[in-house]
Amino acid sequence: MIRASLQQVIAPEDAAADHTSLDPQDWTELRAQAHRMLDDMLDYVATIRQRPVWTPMPPDVRQHFRADISRDPVPLAQVHREFMNYVLPYAGGNVHPGFMGWVQGGGTATGMLAEMLAGGLNANLGGRDHAPIEVERQMVTWVRKLFDFPDSASGLFVTGTSMANLLAVLVARTQCLGKAVRRDGVGQSGLRAYASAAAHGCIAQAMDLAGFGSDALRLVPVDASFRMSMEALRVLIAQDLAAGLRPFLIVGSAGTVDVGAVDDLRGIAELCHEQGMWFHVDGAYGALGMLSPFVAPQLEGLSAADSIAFDFHKWGQVPYDAGFFLVKDGSQHHETFASPAAYLRRETRGLAAGSPWPCDFGPDLSRGFRALKTWFTVKVHGADAIGAAITRSCELARYLEKRVSASPALELIAPAQLNIVCFRYRAADADRVNSRIVVGLQESGIAAPSVTTVNGKLAIRAALFNHRTREADLDALVDGVLRLGAEGK
Repeated sequence: MIRASLQQVIAPEDAAADHTSLDPQDWTELRAQAHRMLDDMLDYVATIRQRPVWTPMPPDVRQHFRADISRDPVPLAQVHREFMNYVLPYAGGNVHPGFMGWVQGGGTATGMLAEMLAGGLNANLGGRDHAPIEVERQMVTWVRKLFDFPDSASGLFVTGTSMANLLAVLVARTQCLGKAVRRDGVGQSGLRAYASAAAHGCIAQAMDLAGFGSDALRLVPVDASFRMSMEALRVLIAQDLAAGLRPFLIVGSAGTVDVGAVDDLRGIAELCHEQGMWFHVDGAYGALGMLSPFVAPQLEGLSAADSIAFDFHKWGQVPYDAGFFLVKDGSQHHETFASPAAYLRRETRGLAAGSPWPCDFGPDLSRGFRALKTWFTVKVHGADAIGAAITRSCELARYLEKRVSASPALELIAPAQLNIVCFRYRAADADRVNSRIVVGLQESGIAAPSVTTVNGKLAIRAALFNHRTREADLDALVDGVLRLGAEGK
């Protein structure tokens, strides 16, 4: 009855009379242009192999983005042409199968379409009672089951693992010092955290942002397999205890950024239980290896973590950005971030129902609908297919490893543990030569690896995360390295 009466009293919108609306004057014209834009992006992905991986921006293209703000309207078709001419040809290239430089997934057409739907809804997932939040809650349930976490566990979509690792430090801080730390601060608490020397730099940054200072993070030496040394870890903890400090957190890595090493997660879990410390896993890309029968056994102990951070936009192939933070003790997670306010009043009915809200589990009140593109990707392709793509990337790493080992001109710098291969061209001035090789490959558009340093040696790093990559793309990489290396001698 209420809805019927509303329909009677609300008059149809007179778009012509509303000069402040940003809706189009002609929806038919917009629809036609929208289809052209969608077709262009589908063509871009479908024909990606016909394009270079990356193209440097000419000066005139870069200068195009120095223009002043547009005060007057510009036709959508014209802005679209600008995009096609000045943006699309000079993108970072991670959609391309030859992109191997950094830990970035290739995305999917499914995810792209879901992102469009999310944009149309313009949903704010900070809170309140609406279906998009139920989509995110379903994703939390799926993730919880994937990692064998209890029903009381909580989860949250964030921008990426850097943010998720920061949230983990904050939850561990609250668990150690109590809720009063949110009011009083850490002061001279003497808290210390521990991570592998090969851990991602965002761990130290998280300690900085959480108020401890980056020096409060102890970097533990790694063993011959680039895993955190459990013996060295125990020594550092004992030293800090003897100095009157308070060890409170150990961060294990599930897939280090340089070589893809996985720490002894079971051993860390046991040590944390013994010492009463929080066990967090930075599984930025490796944690989703639980979907792969090949990788999952290497993640033994992951389910014993107190919290896990990872990205769906890496091995999960979801378009950027789609990070995730999972906490075993949901009440501890909630206690760390919940901040009731009058303008966030909760009700049992109406749009303000549905408590607790996602904003009770993180710092953001304004949150995009990241869950939708992830939900679509998992439902349309299936978890098993994503797992198969993960396994395939590891198989490709072993193929590349064999090609490197078979060439006398190349040197394998670290064994391929998951899907990252570090190698280099043998030369008298190897660091300079290999740095030049990588730049040459990138500028040629053939492939886009990156460089890293392993055991003091500059290495070419091929991180194989794109589900489109094949053996032929790796052959092109190796052939390019050999050619550029020979030219540089």
